[in-house]
Amino acid sequence: MICKTHDNFDIYYEVQGNLQSSETLVFLNGLTQSTVSWYFVVPFFKEKYKLILLDFVFQGQSTKDAEWRNFDAHAQDVSSVLKQEKIEKATIIGLSYGSLVAQHFAILYPQQINKLILISTFAHKTPYYEAIENSWWRALEFGGYNLMLDIMLPSVLSENYFAKPIIPIELMKETRKENNQSKEAIFNLMRATKERKDYRSELERITAPALVIQGEKDLLLPVHLANEVHLHIKNSKFIVIKNAGHTLNLEHVPEVCKYIIDFLVD
Repeated sequence: MICKTHDNFDIYYEVQGNLQSSETLVFLNGLTQSTVSWYFVVPFFKEKYKLILLDFVFQGQSTKDAEWRNFDAHAQDVSSVLKQEKIEKATIIGLSYGSLVAQHFAILYPQQINKLILISTFAHKTPYYEAIENSWWRALEFGGYNLMLDIMLPSVLSENYFAKPIIPIELMKETRKENNQSKEAIFNLMRATKERKDYRSELERITAPALVIQGEKDLLLPVHLANEVHLHIKNSKFIVIKNAGHTLNLEHVPEVCKYIIDFLVD
């Protein structure tokens, strides 16, 4: 399905699961992911919940040649999809880049959010993070997405995943390349993160019940970064998944989904 943004770009989204359910879950992708990235997560929720999966502008099947937009604009796009589907409230589940959109959504549209689930998240940068971010930027600049992906994967997948991948690494690379042909689109996504200021104080405005889930062996976003998010969202819950890396919609999926389900029914 397609939803037009306020500035007339296309947001691609899918509605899956129990279409008669009164409870909706919205899944927001990581940086160069797409709706397909939730393939292993969807089965845990499809019988009980209505599910919305969407590609941000610059991702997947959404518009790739738009003007750069910040996280407030991405959050506005999510709100537009919910309004088009006539969904008054939803639980927002965001991973990495998507978790930043979810943070902004929770602050800008509190009337549209039921619960908030932030996976592999952060609200401020460290010199270590900025060094990784810069390496991705430079790789994309000089070698395109192929080189960026080679540099990126060891930061976002754990050693355990490389030993026992749920999707073979080479197949994952090919799938990602097919969905991310535009170098300029990836730059526009990354620019939103690059220019985002320390957001910790803003998080104190979030009123929705919140769950933060982080991988113990996340190299891109060490646990202490997610803990800062937890500390700045009142009454939030914080869970660390042992031996897991950054991409928690591919790693430790049953464990991650169990924690989400427990939080949803709490």
